[in-house]
Amino acid sequence: MTLLIDPDMWQNWDSCDRARVARDVNYDGAFFTCVRTTKIYCRPICPVSPALSKNVFFVPTAAAAEKLKFRPCFRCRPESAPGSPAWRGTATTVARGLREIEGGYLDNHSLAELGDKLGVGVRHLSRLFRKHLNVTPSEIAATRRVQAAKRLISDTSMPLSEVAFEAGFSSIRQFNGAFIKIYRRPPSSFRRYSN
Repeated sequence: MTLLIDPDMWQNWDSCDRARVARDVNYDGAFFTCVRTTKIYCRPICPVSPALSKNVFFVPTAAAAEKLKFRPCFRCRPESAPGSPAWRGTATTVARGLREIEGGYLDNHSLAELGDKLGVGVRHLSRLFRKHLNVTPSEIAATRRVQAAKRLISDTSMPLSEVAFEAGFSSIRQFNGAFIKIYRRPPSSFRRYSN
């Protein structure tokens, strides 16, 4: 879900107060309500009876409320508001994993180390990738290596042995095998066609 609300709307006190009192779901995640009398912060859709308007102010994020020493409401659970990591669920873990893999993390680290970095086990990480992307983290890393190597072959005059290691392959044999598997021809054939 993408918020279609102005991201700075939390600065418009009257609009926020109307949305809060109406429990308007369209504003969920767009701002948080801080209640001065209870030191609790809530989502605009909180099921608790709304606090008096004179006792509230609005902030753009849960972090901003917590910085002001407000605690999250147990009823509306602000940590699960749209746009938060909890709201995005396991897709957040997959997105973080993808960023690490695209940065070459699996070229120098194991899948177990990636799982540790993301706070999940290897089996669960692979399950999440299959669920969201229909491939494993290792398959994503292998594709990234081949694509990086193909770009280097086409765009540079770097020797193929250097291309292999620069793209993240651990051996020339692995490099050649990946090209044969994916393209059904050796890496050197791309150099000839690109000249």
